[in-house]
Amino acid sequence: MNATRSTIELWIRQIIDNSVLSVNSTVPAYEVAKLMEESKAGAVIVLENHIPAGIVTNKDLSEKIIAHSYPADTPIRRVMSSPLISISPGTDMKTASELMASRKIRKLPVIENDQIVGMIIASNIAEPN
Repeated sequence: MNATRSTIELWIRQIIDNSVLSVNSTVPAYEVAKLMEESKAGAVIVLENHIPAGIVTNKDLSEKIIAHSYPADTPIRRVMSSPLISISPGTDMKTASELMASRKIRKLPVIENDQIVGMIIASNIAEPN
């Protein structure tokens, strides 16, 4: 492995948030909102059959629950954004940044073998360490 690739991989590992929350797709939206508030998380990965299927952000909760008057006990699968846009751990930062910009997303899950490895958050890319 060359030095440049090692440096890039180290940098990517530094900006990945490893404390990613996940919930089953049948969990009620109000429980997910409480979990996000208590943990100060901006997003939760939604699992279907233990596989990442979607993501719920604060924006999803406000737009879909409040704006569309969904009941608080709506299963989170109705609120999640899907299909889940994600990258693998080997994805280079330029590709990840371009994907986030083109899709207008601020949180990008990192998934390997159908398991959540972490999440890249747009503000972490912009902030120097």
